Amino acid sequence: MSNLSAFDKRLCNELQMGLPIAERPFAIIARILKSNEAKVLQHTRSLVKLGIIRRLGVSINWRAIGRASTLVAAHIEQGDLKKVISAVNKLKGVSHNYLREHHYNLWFTLRADSQKDIETILGKLSKRFVAAFNTLPVVRVFKLDARFDAASDGKRLLTVRCRCPLNAERCSLSVIDKQILKGLQRGLKVVKRPFDFISDDKFEIYDGLLHIAEMIDEGVINRLGAMVNHNKLGFTANAMFVCKAEKSRAIEIGEKLAALGIVSHCYERKKFKGWPYNIFAMMHGSNMGDIRKAVDGFVKKEGIDSFAILPTAEKLKK
Repeated sequence: MSNLSAFDKRLCNELQMGLPIAERPFAIIARILKSNEAKVLQHTRSLVKLGIIRRLGVSINWRAIGRASTLVAAHIEQGDLKKVISAVNKLKGVSHNYLREHHYNLWFTLRADSQKDIETILGKLSKRFVAAFNTLPVVRVFKLDARFDAASDGKRLLTVRCRCPLNAERCSLSVIDKQILKGLQRGLKVVKRPFDFISDDKFEIYDGLLHIAEMIDEGVINRLGAMVNHNKLGFTANAMFVCKAEKSRAIEIGEKLAALGIVSHCYERKKFKGWPYNIFAMMHGSNMGDIRKAVDGFVKKEGIDSFAILPTAEKLKK
């Protein structure tokens, strides 16, 4: 972090805010930063080489295209952790997997073609390891915006008005949409014309950019830009905060929680037997003290008496 110039920090933030949907997006960013395209490309490549930018790509709202997803919680005995982690990480639909400091110590996200498929996968895991893999599907999304302010020393996230509906209805994708999404998932190259993977034909590239813009407006694409390693930007502490909100206050509590400057993700989720919490938020800071201070202030202000903080013990897959 200390080696990043003021320009690098501004560039990192701008790339997180979103890559312009244009033939030469880095030239547009250069104008915003009062610089030139060559310098922006050079410094972006440097941020990638340093590992601060993990990739330039797309964040997809899988629910908007009919895929089922859930958060899974399990209590795994210490002696079984290694083999369970290995099995979970090999599952095709697992994108994130964490160890957390709690009785339920293993937490991972799982995607599949349907809820029935998710139940089948979790049933097989439960039978194989004689453990309960509990599903917590999303009821409502309040925030899904993991952008970290590179100039804040790990103190706050970037905030931006969401351009796509968080709880979008299912959309139908054309063949062209699917091809473009596949290319965006592979990641964009840091070159003058990163969208040229769409076609060799200038008109087709322009048409493809329109398809990308439409998928953003429809809520299929959450974000197109830089995904960063938040630890390298000073956000070395993170935890999952959960609380119990009565049905009449769930939306109010979720929206207020999502507005906190340290929250990147915030959801209402279904509960399972023995788990009373329905509101979830991912919190980030430079230390756990800052996170606990924010939680203490929030629960006191909102009169919440049933909550828990689950610090991240180890990142197992991302």
